[in-house]
Amino acid sequence: MRATSRYSLLLVLACVAARCPGQQVRSEDSVPSELVEFGPASRDPLFAGGGPDAWDRDLRERGWIIRQGGRWHLWYTGSNLDRSPLRLLGHATAPDGLNWSRSGADPVVPGAWVEDVCIVRQGGCSHMFAEGEHDIAHWLTSVDQRHWHLRGPLDIRLMDGRPIPEGPRGTPAVWFENGVWHLFYERRDLGVWLATSRCLPLFTNVSDEPVLTCGPDEHDRAMIAMDQIIRHRGRYYAYYHAHSGLKPAEGGGWCTCLAMSDDLVHWVKYARNPVLPVDPEHPSRSSATLVFDGSRHRLYTTHPDVRVRFSVATASDR
Repeated sequence: MRATSRYSLLLVLACVAARCPGQQVRSEDSVPSELVEFGPASRDPLFAGGGPDAWDRDLRERGWIIRQGGRWHLWYTGSNLDRSPLRLLGHATAPDGLNWSRSGADPVVPGAWVEDVCIVRQGGCSHMFAEGEHDIAHWLTSVDQRHWHLRGPLDIRLMDGRPIPEGPRGTPAVWFENGVWHLFYERRDLGVWLATSRCLPLFTNVSDEPVLTCGPDEHDRAMIAMDQIIRHRGRYYAYYHAHSGLKPAEGGGWCTCLAMSDDLVHWVKYARNPVLPVDPEHPSRSSATLVFDGSRHRLYTTHPDVRVRFSVATASDR
């Protein structure tokens, strides 16, 4: 979700109040270089919109890329507001993660708003968490990753069991471990909350305050949303996109940052954020996904087209 309207006073106050004065960033020496040091972005898009009349003329938000069974898979959101207000799910494959081909001419789930996707494979089933209309997180499942079934919106509760206040709850980033689903979600990009579940689709907040907040640095002081959680060398890392609130003419735009945690609850930000600064030529470029290709880590960005950067360090360097 990228909020463009004025934020509600309640959520602004919640974000400000939740900032912890004692929150510290770690030394950059504690972050493996393969997670933060990347070469230049691919000059041309690896994957882009389908053309002026296509349903997926415009790519938007977070796509999801995985390497599986000798093939690479990309799930993405496409739209064409001249045809429909819906944000629709598409799928593409590649033999190498670079040369992508659409799997078909039509959306994967026709007629359903599916945006900002995250996929978790568990128990022989693929679980997709995505934004629906009005930035409400919802859930889809598939046994073959081709046919997806809508399961409805996620039911997110406060710590005391009451439903969270009405309004957006978007950019769901999900991690599954030891029988527990961990849902990271944002509200108008004003912070990232964590809720957990042992029985989908019911989630309960671990805290009613954000576990990752805006600021205090300039690059992420206005908006943040989590893109992906990984586990690397015994620690959790989260890539998130962030905005300073400045207009593009003032140097503003979306950047990609990193935070780390030992328990998925307490997060600290990388001392040398942003990992990917604002691109002055394309200030909307964002929504990162990290994939290991067997030799290097690749950091893909999927909004407003798909590009990739390769880690400077190889597997032999680690």
